[in-house]
This record gives sequence, C-alpha cells and structure tokens, in this order.
Amino acid sequence: MRVLVAIIVTALAGGSATFAVAQHQHNHDASAPIAPDSRQFVKFPATLVEHTLANMRDHLQALQEIQLHLGMGHTDVAAKIAETRLGMSSLGLHGAADVSKYMPQGMQDAGTAMHRAASRFATTAQDAGVTGDLKPVFAGLAEITAQCVGCHAGYRLK
Repeated sequence: MRVLVAIIVTALAGGSATFAVAQHQHNHDASAPIAPDSRQFVKFPATLVEHTLANMRDHLQALQEIQLHLGMGHTDVAAKIAETRLGMSSLGLHGAADVSKYMPQGMQDAGTAMHRAASRFATTAQDAGVTGDLKPVFAGLAEITAQCVGCHAGYRLK
C-alpha cells in the first residue's frame, strides 16, 4: 500500500511540478544573472499585507498538517483541516471580504478556486475513509496546491 501511495504522489506531483518548474524564474548558479520578477505587483494597505501573509502561512501549515494526517491514514482529520482552514467555510476566518477588494480579478479567481478545491477535497477525503480509495484524495490535494502555485507564480505583495 505504501508503494502505491508513493507512486500516486509522484505521479500527481509530476503535473504540478511541471508547472512549478516552468514558473521557476531564477538560476541556481550564483554567477548567472538573476531574472527579473515578472509577477504582477498587488498593492494592499500595510495592515492587510501582514494579515494576508499570515493567512498564506497558515494555508501552508494547513497543507502540511493535511499531508501528515493522510500519511497516518486519518482522512477524517485531513478533511476537517481542509474545510475549516482552507475550504469555503474558512472565508470568514481569513477576512476574505476585506482582502479581496484589493485583488485583481485573476488573483480573486485563484483564491476562490483554491477554497472551492479545498471544500471538494474535504468531501473526497471523508469518502476515502469509507472506500479506502486514496487516488481521488491525492488528486484533490494536487488541485488545491496547484491554485496556490499558480497564484504565487503570477502575483506578489509588498
């Protein structure tokens, strides 16, 4: 079973990794010139910059906790984390209404897609607790992180 999970994770990561590599703008050779950051600059009020960055760090922490619980076979816990910290029911917790008015449409769309993907993932993870089928769970997790990668590749805050 562990081998199957490793194969699935590797296969799913391949699609996301291809996109991430394409978006990777710098060279690891210290002597090479650094490519300019071509992401769209998004200006938020200073208080919302800190708030938004803290929310994104919490999103990353939530993803790590989801992965940890999936690895332990706790699909129900992973589902709860996904919905409460990333899903549509988390929007009030993150003050999405206050922040979204400063976002360009594409950034809003990516955020909404991430929150919707997380809610779908929560349902899929709960189902996997009954069916034992983890393939849709890992596909759902990849869908969430793809939205994060896409947004971070296209936008930046200061």
